[in-house]
Amino acid sequence: MRNPISAAGPAEDRLCNNLLRALRTADYALLAPFLSFKEAGAGERLYAPGDDVDVVYLPCGSALASYVLTNEDGREVEVSLVGREGAIGGVVSFGHLPAYCGMLVKFGGAFLALRTKDLETAKAKSPSLTYLFARYADCLMAQLFQSIACNASHSIEQRSAKWLLAAMDRTGGEVVPMTHEQLAAMLGVGRSYTSRVIHSFKARGLVETRRGSVVVLDQDALHARSCACNDAVRDHFDVVLRGVYPHSE
Repeated sequence: MRNPISAAGPAEDRLCNNLLRALRTADYALLAPFLSFKEAGAGERLYAPGDDVDVVYLPCGSALASYVLTNEDGREVEVSLVGREGAIGGVVSFGHLPAYCGMLVKFGGAFLALRTKDLETAKAKSPSLTYLFARYADCLMAQLFQSIACNASHSIEQRSAKWLLAAMDRTGGEVVPMTHEQLAAMLGVGRSYTSRVIHSFKARGLVETRRGSVVVLDQDALHARSCACNDAVRDHFDVVLRGVYPHSE
């Protein structure tokens, strides 16, 4: 882990995360001395349920994490993705904050780490910093609401296409490092269901599979197979925090 990052730069430290990039220069200067880099591999658990959330993690570049809930049968279901548009941890809470769910690294890479007590100290000095993180929390809540509605209303095919597109947005490319098992966990279904959907997408020329990843060949056609839930989340981000939600390249 590299620590600290200077308030003056380098510029790529700030630009690697869209939420930090949206900060005013003075607000970023309040946080920069306390930011450090953490390299995390796929499958690394940032928090387990009940852990004290004492560090906020901000994914950089193509790094991606997810919130994970464990059912009574021990099966994990992923409920939300967080990439370079956001942060993982207590961005709006004060004091002791036990994690309600697990927080798991989906796609490995660099994360910026910030102790929650340092974030609270900085927010006490800047209302605009407080407002920005509060608006991000609103966007994350909207994503969770939309995910609930999506799970109740849409087919496995629609939801599979949605998650692939959401991962593309956050990783910035057509290669999504996601296995059938990982996609099944995001959907809360068995692997056999997602395998059939991926085979269907392959037969239509929408995707191809490589070891440990899915390559999107026709994003427009995949979007046509998707529900509109990812678009709704993006639209809300664009209203509340314009420029923060990443768009696939």
